[in-house]
Amino acid sequence: MKYILSIILGMLSIYSIAQVKKDTTQLKPVITGYDKLVTKNAVVKNGLFKVILNDNKWYFEIPDSLLNRYILTVTRYVSTPQGLSRFGGEKVNEQTLYFEKGPPGKIFLRSVVYNQAVRDERQSIFKALATSQENPIAAAFDVKGQNPRNGNTLIEVTDLFKKESPVVSIAASEKTEKKIGSIADDRSFIENISSYPINIEIKTTKTYSNAGVATTTAGTLTGNVTLRLNTSMVLLPKVPMRKRLADERVGYFANKYILFDDNRQKADAEYFIQRYRLEPREEDLEKYKRGELVEPKKQIIYYIDPATPKKWRPYLIQGINDWQKAFEQAGFKNAIVGKEWPEADSTMSLEDARYSVVRYYASETPNAYGPRISDPRSGEIIESHVGWYHNVMKLVQHWYMIQAGAVDPRARKMNLDDDLMGQLIRFVSSHEIGHTIGLRHNMGASSQTPVEKLRDKKWVEANGHTVSIMDYARFNYVAQPEDHISPSGLYPRIGAYDKWAIQWGYKNIPGTKDEFEDKAILNKLTIDTLSANPRLWFGGEGKDHDPRSQTEDLGDDAVAASDYGIKNLKRIAPNLLTWTYETGDLYDNLQDMHKALKSQYSKYLFHVMKNIGNNYITKRSDDEPGVVVTEMPKSKVKRAVGYLNRQLFNPPLWLYPANITTRLDVSAIEDIAEQQNNVLNTLLSPGMLYNLGKKAMTSKNPYPVAEFMDDLGIGTWHNFTGDKVMDTYLRNLQRAYLEKLARLINPKEMEDGKAMTTFQRSDVKLEALAHIKKIRLKINQLIPASSNINKAHLSDMLMQINKIIAKNNKI
Repeated sequence: MKYILSIILGMLSIYSIAQVKKDTTQLKPVITGYDKLVTKNAVVKNGLFKVILNDNKWYFEIPDSLLNRYILTVTRYVSTPQGLSRFGGEKVNEQTLYFEKGPPGKIFLRSVVYNQAVRDERQSIFKALATSQENPIAAAFDVKGQNPRNGNTLIEVTDLFKKESPVVSIAASEKTEKKIGSIADDRSFIENISSYPINIEIKTTKTYSNAGVATTTAGTLTGNVTLRLNTSMVLLPKVPMRKRLADERVGYFANKYILFDDNRQKADAEYFIQRYRLEPREEDLEKYKRGELVEPKKQIIYYIDPATPKKWRPYLIQGINDWQKAFEQAGFKNAIVGKEWPEADSTMSLEDARYSVVRYYASETPNAYGPRISDPRSGEIIESHVGWYHNVMKLVQHWYMIQAGAVDPRARKMNLDDDLMGQLIRFVSSHEIGHTIGLRHNMGASSQTPVEKLRDKKWVEANGHTVSIMDYARFNYVAQPEDHISPSGLYPRIGAYDKWAIQWGYKNIPGTKDEFEDKAILNKLTIDTLSANPRLWFGGEGKDHDPRSQTEDLGDDAVAASDYGIKNLKRIAPNLLTWTYETGDLYDNLQDMHKALKSQYSKYLFHVMKNIGNNYITKRSDDEPGVVVTEMPKSKVKRAVGYLNRQLFNPPLWLYPANITTRLDVSAIEDIAEQQNNVLNTLLSPGMLYNLGKKAMTSKNPYPVAEFMDDLGIGTWHNFTGDKVMDTYLRNLQRAYLEKLARLINPKEMEDGKAMTTFQRSDVKLEALAHIKKIRLKINQLIPASSNINKAHLSDMLMQINKIIAKNNKI
């Protein structure tokens, strides 16, 4: 009993002020109106609130016990007009609300803003916080009567749901984005309100006049748009689930709040993760503590939208059920399950916020997404509606042909076999479900696999090509045909990181008083776990400077992985014409897949480029051994420059085989010149050179700017080949290179007398001057071996260099 009481006290320790703040205003009894409104002819529905329909007006009968109780309110589209780019099941508003007594004869509906709390309500600062926590009144209702038998309060809610309200209708941001205008009352109405034990479901039809006619087909024709909406009002637990404080070393979606504490000299920003409430049943608690697998009190269930084509449903369900193994690491068996929607059960609704659903959208959008709806006080996930667009199949077909077509013959057609497409759907399903159970992307996961292991048949088939399904690792493009790797070594799967993350977020910690004691235990667990297995590193969303954390990449060596990838692209390119063939197709398939081929090649370039000028960043707590920032080894940076010289500045004409260029209107010289120019813009930018120079000053093994520029110039300033095509590319490349140096040496800001950047005031200009003088010497060496247009070009380059230097001397 002591243990249970301590848990409850811990949960309440930073409970929302608005939730516990009680309005003691007493309503005068209003009894006379009740029997006139709740007549024998009225339709009465029992549930969370008693819902009453009488004379086309809707009423809620609210018991005192449910006043001041938090209600999660989610509004979704039920159906939308063509062209809106939103679909039935997608969320358009989310609020946490509560009803409270107002002045006599009034009930207020307040919206909760939960972003501040206190460590302990017994502290003095609690009083200060209470005076700054006034939640906005979203609506006010006249009391229409009180039930003479139990004192429940009756209010009319017709206008709340029929008209526009910022808390139970389309959010203002959505209306602005979709150019939705004002509501037309005469064409807007409540379809139905249903009441269930813990929730109320409100279906409405709303028509908006003066809609953005460019937004939808219907809007274009009529100037109006009609939408069907469903608002779910779900009662949140009276006592919120205990928070689990976030840790940047494990990737969870998290809510932020400011924590005040009498014993702290500042307010602290804290984050708590979003997760489902998974708890062992009371009778299994001792088994759970002993480490035995037990079933949770409440299973996580995802239903499959009955609009989903039947042949894909089993694969979506498999993708959900694959997470069961991960939850076993947290001590639970059968914790999560996918099921078909029970179409015969008329009491269930796809929009009902009690049910998590994988919604299937008839859309050209090649995507899927996995959102969550959570309790703002604790992060407890209440439900999720996964969005699954029909054209996600087009996306995975493109990926699979381009990334695995060299090693898997099944990938070599536009319409994949059902079993193959089903397996690709399964992996996307697992990824999106991962988001719905709280997990963020881990773009660093794939970097924890050595590149050569990706070609090791036995190893990669046993372990997978990445440690996390939450990475954008896609498919094993490193595997070569001679490796004979089966599909199990090509597809992503739930990996070691995913199991660790579920253990960290969902494993119950018995015997602690609050989330702060939990945090100390989890911190030690994290340090010990990452020390024992560094492959469980969380690399974030791929938005920082760490080259290990990138989207769409594989392996621990971007140069080696990309070289293998290009070997496979060279096998794929000449076969695209055959692989994309479909009767009657006007080479649209070929055009799409050629774009995908070029895009994949570009990804390899940028994976490698991120190794230049960056550092490794490994998040650590201050009691964890090791450093946070580690410099890139010089050898890796030099190899990255060499890769660009080989794979870009030596023009990749293999991307444009004759059987493609004779059927598509593509220009190799324009595409390649643009790519080369863009890369040079980055590598020869003031910021890049300044950054390299700054790193060289403190490096144990420095890579000076002069050496970097000399290495970069190797791929540009060399003898012409005598091949007219190759020499044309080289001349263009050299002109582009010189243009970048001119900007470094004579920045426009200097000419205009404007303030220069820190980069421009550094030694970058001097480094560029020294480098261009080396190029001048090189050109003088090249001219004697050149002739005709090449010789004329080099002479022009000399003249341009002299002008650049002379201009700098004048400035």
